[in-house]
Amino acid sequence: MANGLAGAAREAATPLLASDEPPVVDLQDSGNGPFVFLCEHASNRLPKALGDLGLPAEALTRHIAWDPGAAAMTLGLATRLGSPAILQSYSRLVIDCNREPGLPDAITTLSEDTEIPGNRDLGPAARQQRVDAIWAPFHAAIDDLVATRIAARTPTVIVTLHSFTPVYRGLPRPWHVGIISSGERSFAEAMLSALRRDAALEVGDDEPYSARDHVDYTIRRHGFDRGLPHVMIEVRNDLVQSATDVAAWVDRLAAALVECATATGLPPTQED
Repeated sequence: MANGLAGAAREAATPLLASDEPPVVDLQDSGNGPFVFLCEHASNRLPKALGDLGLPAEALTRHIAWDPGAAAMTLGLATRLGSPAILQSYSRLVIDCNREPGLPDAITTLSEDTEIPGNRDLGPAARQQRVDAIWAPFHAAIDDLVATRIAARTPTVIVTLHSFTPVYRGLPRPWHVGIISSGERSFAEAMLSALRRDAALEVGDDEPYSARDHVDYTIRRHGFDRGLPHVMIEVRNDLVQSATDVAAWVDRLAAALVECATATGLPPTQED
């Protein structure tokens, strides 16, 4: 763990990402369908310059570092619905791309009940380095894609995919899936209606998070602020542990998204 702290201390003096590390933005061009699928917490990868942030390897497999199952759902939906996807390639412990960068938990020192030693005592230059290297390129890529679609008058719904823990600080979370919106609720309400027709599902409305928790940055910036339909989908992560689980959720969510796109006046979407 000492290596992680030393790496964090050096970060402002050296490039955050080496030339042989994966790019921040993983753009999957799966077609020109009406959805833009986004995944801010797709990976638990740390830049080499940060070492392990002072954490044991086990901690980086947990939800504090990423959203297990979210990337697989994102890619599955993009392929199924013939739409592009943008995934972020580094852990939210470096910087959370679903937060405004000035918020304290954008570079958190405590995630759930786990301290993040390598994020303590960062100066302005070190924080800005993470914004410039990871946060800004991710959102710039989304800006470019969405602006191109708007210029071409391509119907666009912003959809972000996340997963959440069954228990948070000792409190059970009964929902199987949660639907979160930012400002304008028409698409979210259509999703709630579609998913709640399955009596076996416990569907949360602005649960387990909401805009009050500052989790709506991406859908607000790229959806609400542009007047585009948008929704944030949270699936409980114990329900997407296997490829079979993920495939079942891709089936369920794809059907609901197609139905809602049509119901809210977008051109009919054909599933592959």
